[in-house]
Amino acid sequence: MSLTRRPLLLAALGTLAAPARISAQGAPAWNRDAYLAAMRASGRETTLSEPAFAAIQARKDGALRRIEAYLARRFEAADPAVMRAFAELPREYFHWNYQGRSNQATAAYEADPKPWGIGYGSALSDYLGQAYMTQACQPKPEHVVMEIGTGSGFQAALLSRIVAKQYSIEIIEPLGTGVQRIFAPLGYANVETRVGDGFFGWPEVQGGFDTIIVTCAAQYVPPALIQQLKPGGRLVIPIGQPFRRGQLLYIYTKDEDGRVRSRKDVGVYFIPMTGAMMNRPRPADAPTQ
Repeated sequence: MSLTRRPLLLAALGTLAAPARISAQGAPAWNRDAYLAAMRASGRETTLSEPAFAAIQARKDGALRRIEAYLARRFEAADPAVMRAFAELPREYFHWNYQGRSNQATAAYEADPKPWGIGYGSALSDYLGQAYMTQACQPKPEHVVMEIGTGSGFQAALLSRIVAKQYSIEIIEPLGTGVQRIFAPLGYANVETRVGDGFFGWPEVQGGFDTIIVTCAAQYVPPALIQQLKPGGRLVIPIGQPFRRGQLLYIYTKDEDGRVRSRKDVGVYFIPMTGAMMNRPRPADAPTQ
């Protein structure tokens, strides 16, 4: 995913506040040994030298400053909860190509943020775009959230550091199966994933969702997502034609009385939502933009 027409503010900022949680409860301190052990436990056996691991960590503060500056520009202020989540989450752990079985950890926290391919036509979105969408979700500690498009698992893991429960659906079976294994080694017990078509949401979850975030471009809003959104909830979804520029991020909100409103946000570029979205005509009850 990438956001378009975004100015990057790289001015030096004050030192970021220390994150509330450096590691997940019960997880060891994050170092090279912990990284290799977590990778092994997630079925992604790999090697990484101590100097290479240290170089990754040395770039993290710069990436956090870029995120904070970007969010301050877009929202007037960066949400401290979003910043804490980014500070806690080891992005290098998610830089992995599942199709090629190759490690891309040394690319983490790059100075010029961009998407990275993870195989099967999917990508790890650039970290500024992920920060933007996370803050656009307005996550709260009591929220139950659903993501459509697990991909690398980074977005789900990021939100899980803020909210009570995080669900995520991935339609690509080998990717979804592989990513299901990555959360437990980090101690992230509040993430639940499944392989399936996000067009239909996750109707088995009682009570619905405070927030639904879609990380692939839909041609219209799947009615099931609106149905599963709680009153007072928020749906963040890219809408546009597959593999074409001109996609827009929309934010839908549902009032306490069930009335749905929407607004255009920023220009984006995502891989398309596949499955039922690609072979079903737009339903008559699909929300209008």
